[in-house]
Amino acid sequence: MGTSHTPSLRLISWNLTLRCPLRCPHCYSDSGEHEVSHPLSTTEAFGVLDQIRALGSPIVILSGGEPMMREDIFEIASYGTSLGLTMAMGTSGFLFDENTPSLIKGSGIKSIAISIDSADPEIHDTFRGCPGAFDKAINAIRSCIREGMQVQINMTVITPDSAILDKVVTLGKELGVRNYQVFIPVPTGRSIQENYQRYGAYEELLKHMLRTYTNSNSGVSLRPTCIPQFRRVAEEMGITDPRWGRGCIAGIFYCRIYANGDVTPCPYLPVIAGNIRETPLLNIWENSEVFAALRNYDRLLGTCGICQYKSICGGCRARAFSRYGNMTQSCGSLVEPHNIDGEICAEDPLCPYVPEGET
Repeated sequence: MGTSHTPSLRLISWNLTLRCPLRCPHCYSDSGEHEVSHPLSTTEAFGVLDQIRALGSPIVILSGGEPMMREDIFEIASYGTSLGLTMAMGTSGFLFDENTPSLIKGSGIKSIAISIDSADPEIHDTFRGCPGAFDKAINAIRSCIREGMQVQINMTVITPDSAILDKVVTLGKELGVRNYQVFIPVPTGRSIQENYQRYGAYEELLKHMLRTYTNSNSGVSLRPTCIPQFRRVAEEMGITDPRWGRGCIAGIFYCRIYANGDVTPCPYLPVIAGNIRETPLLNIWENSEVFAALRNYDRLLGTCGICQYKSICGGCRARAFSRYGNMTQSCGSLVEPHNIDGEICAEDPLCPYVPEGET
């Protein structure tokens, strides 16, 4: 069923910079030593926060690249806090020193997500492209918890092995972490050449996550991300959680602001809906053709279009664009859509589900 009104913006990921000391093979923005051309200045960043506040009170996640590469990161966070916005941060923890947690807390950042991809330090460091990344992430988690901050572990699952996932959760619980976000890779940015034809294994991993971590005895809160089919799998398993929203919320309740002011539906879908330097965020959110298409579920094509779960799942719009759109790999470049329906409304190419009535 299509939507007839503009939904509230609830969550924003803000790539403040493309600079990063790590070299992760799955990076959606191809971050590293380079920076995007003409990144938003401190003053412009304050203006962006003013525009966000005019839309309501969405959660703002300061991200990158590595957001700690921005020398003004705490100024930006503090300004957002002064406006009454809920500020959060996603980081590798690689650049933390003994003063960082108190600076983060002092800026008003309410929660911080730190990436741990394996409980094995060598595997994590190899995946992150830098020796010592694991130890620095663990130290960052410990120091933030000591500071009394809410900490979440972000894990990217490259190998769909439930034992690897369970070891990260066990490690996190030992550190005092209760919240986990598990990312299933999307072929975009630096990972565009990755072979993700292992969806069946990911489907089994989803079942394991739902079976193991959605009961009250697990002691954790864990959500699969970038795999909206978890809502369909949960329905099939008879599992519900009132905290869950729609599987894919890109452009519906969520958007991404790029380092140069471009606005896209999510970090993994590099389709430009507008630029904040040229058009106020309110106008982009309310009037973008890209967002309008994503909010109308009746525009979904292929198996997603006839699927009885499209209102709670919607398929991954980034994976659809990766298969059918003009995805580019260089420097996390963003693109203008050529055919909105045929590209971002196309069926999710990796979903194995066969809708009712289709043979």
